[in-house]
Amino acid sequence: MIGCGSMGGGMSLLFADHGITVLLNDPSESTVDGLLKTAEKDGIRNKLEKHLDYGDLCANLDSPKVFVFSLPHGTIGDSVVEGLHPYLEKGDLIIDASNENWKNTQRRQGKLITQGVHYVGMGVSGGYQAARRGPSMCPGGEDRALDMALPLLQKVAARDARGNPCVGRCGMGGSGHYVKMIHNGIEHGMMSAQAEAWQIMSLGLGMTYDEIGDVFAKWNADGELRGTFLIDIGAQINKQRDDKGNHVLSVVEDKVVQDIDGTEGTGVWSSEEAIRLHVPAPTLSDAHYVRVASAFRKDRKKVKATFGGHFPLQKWSESEEEKPAFLEDLRKAVYTAFLAAFVQGINIIDLADQENKWSINFPEVIQIWRNGCIIRADYIADLLEGIFTNAKDVDRDLLHHKRIAKEFSTNFPALKQVVGMGVQTNAIIPSLSASLEYLKYSVNTSLPTQFYEAQLDLFGKHMFDLKSEPAGGPVTGHHHYEWKPA
Repeated sequence: MIGCGSMGGGMSLLFADHGITVLLNDPSESTVDGLLKTAEKDGIRNKLEKHLDYGDLCANLDSPKVFVFSLPHGTIGDSVVEGLHPYLEKGDLIIDASNENWKNTQRRQGKLITQGVHYVGMGVSGGYQAARRGPSMCPGGEDRALDMALPLLQKVAARDARGNPCVGRCGMGGSGHYVKMIHNGIEHGMMSAQAEAWQIMSLGLGMTYDEIGDVFAKWNADGELRGTFLIDIGAQINKQRDDKGNHVLSVVEDKVVQDIDGTEGTGVWSSEEAIRLHVPAPTLSDAHYVRVASAFRKDRKKVKATFGGHFPLQKWSESEEEKPAFLEDLRKAVYTAFLAAFVQGINIIDLADQENKWSINFPEVIQIWRNGCIIRADYIADLLEGIFTNAKDVDRDLLHHKRIAKEFSTNFPALKQVVGMGVQTNAIIPSLSASLEYLKYSVNTSLPTQFYEAQLDLFGKHMFDLKSEPAGGPVTGHHHYEWKPA
């Protein structure tokens, strides 16, 4: 294990729990020593060894040597591969369990294959608790590398309610890290929608944290949000109190900095990929924008002072008798945004798969997301499994499937009701409102871009198609009108 921080350390202990000897290497000797103390308490100290340099580490590994990386994304992985290079032999296996950029993964795969060294890019989800208990893992690479890696990974992976491991063959090349990147984009969209609903309940309806926790617990127990990890932990967060009896949530500041401080790159990359591949993914991208805005709290305070105040969320007018019906609408709105995030994310993965010829196994991806990961959502997983598993040559644009269309159509009125009320009361609802607009423009064949296209033709001679012609794809039109002579 190279990199023994919260994720690498947790996975090291997990491997040791399953009888696997793990050799530890980290730039910080104190980090390794702390991990060894934890292993002592857990009764597995005999399964862990400390090795401070790569030569000593490799000399004590069996053949073929198996390395697991848990490193910050970027050039550090290149430095580690370079440091290991003199000791690597044909048949050795590297499993990069970092949140690495998929392009870096593919570059390293190409470099190491000439040496006969296998390199698997593997997304790991569930956070540091899951790393210790059993995470969801998404490995991608050549078939031989996955043949070697999967028996090891299946031992330690999270398991679903049916007892199946939440790990599988994602696809070739950098697909493992790509799918994990989009997993995180979906995660951000889901988290934003839930947080928006939380603030509506807290500030709009004046509900206590404990009351909101009860609502989340109810949502998680039944219906379209059943078995959803984020809803489940939402109930816990709202009810958690410190040793003085105060709600821990009450002192948490409203800023998310992981996109800014460099510890998290996947949110940026997933939004970039949506734009690059021309996939409308507003539930994901609007969630990212509000995360970025939140990070600059000091600047927001300055802007507030400049404006002489802000646009406060007003109390919602629902009576106690009306509140249950509104909370049901809110539940359906959150579910609709969650499903929109999945649909948008899978559309991005599909286009990247076509471009890179990874042969992504979508049923395996859905199984990987069944448990141990942040986007676990039982109802949605059942829905997607029914689409991807029970048909040949599946159209992977999920908006083309009647089952998905029915889900969106059924819940559209609730989402519209919540967003409408949110607009009237100044609720901050970027992902909920973006999901509503996404549905509206995705199914509409009379968009305001009719006028937009005419403007483009007037000043840029960008051409247009005629309504009387058959609907075409995204290609340049065949007609120009001389609106104003040059």
